[in-house]
Amino acid sequence: MGFIANAAVNLSRAQAEIDRAAETDFIDAATLDLAPVLGNPGKFICLGLNFKDHAAEGGFDIPDYPALFMRADSSLIGSGSPLVRPVVSETFDYEAELAVVIGETARHVSEETALSHVFGYSIFNDASVREYQRKTAQWTAGKNFDGTGAFGPAIVTADDLPPGMAEMRIQSRLNGKVLQDSSLSDMIFPVAETVSILSQIMTLYPGDVIAMGTPAGVGHARRPQLWMKPGDTCEVEIEGLGVLRNPVIDESAVAASSQAAE
Repeated sequence: MGFIANAAVNLSRAQAEIDRAAETDFIDAATLDLAPVLGNPGKFICLGLNFKDHAAEGGFDIPDYPALFMRADSSLIGSGSPLVRPVVSETFDYEAELAVVIGETARHVSEETALSHVFGYSIFNDASVREYQRKTAQWTAGKNFDGTGAFGPAIVTADDLPPGMAEMRIQSRLNGKVLQDSSLSDMIFPVAETVSILSQIMTLYPGDVIAMGTPAGVGHARRPQLWMKPGDTCEVEIEGLGVLRNPVIDESAVAASSQAAE
């Protein structure tokens, strides 16, 4: 988080190091096992029902205030790591989302100044266990199974992107088939408004993350319903940010791998 908190200086130093580096100093990212693009964020805040078409497909009214929940760090994985379908339920759904990374402390900021507190943007797959999401009025259970929140592969700084990511395309694909395809301009609560609203509730610190909700096309709203299963590959692509790609495995395979390692 220290890098983000002093971003202007650190980005300049990083660019200078890149400019001095020889070609042999670079490592192909495809050869790496990637962690979540930001480790141990102080807060990982998520919005639900932030696209009108997604609220409608779930039978919900359009909210006049954001539906909010939190993600635990233990649920987060990086690009390329497997999304883990839990043994207790097969209702494992995909959700393509924009992730906003806070760069400057924000408390009671206006909507007009909110974007100046954003460091950059990334991609999030808010993979949800729908059966558990609906066991209670709060969504925490279905949103926090281990290995279900894919985050990455990179953070692109805000100065390289349109303000608030307006008009940028967001898409999810399962085994190459497009299932969600929308524009971030369709968000009910855009980035600036969301940052302002959250800053009325809590202080946002550098490195905090906000996941901005998903558009229509999720599996639970389809007929027949469509759930991710072991052997699938789920991709989330956002214009300007790249592709977040994760295979899907069953939790039993994780347990078997751990036992073999012992």
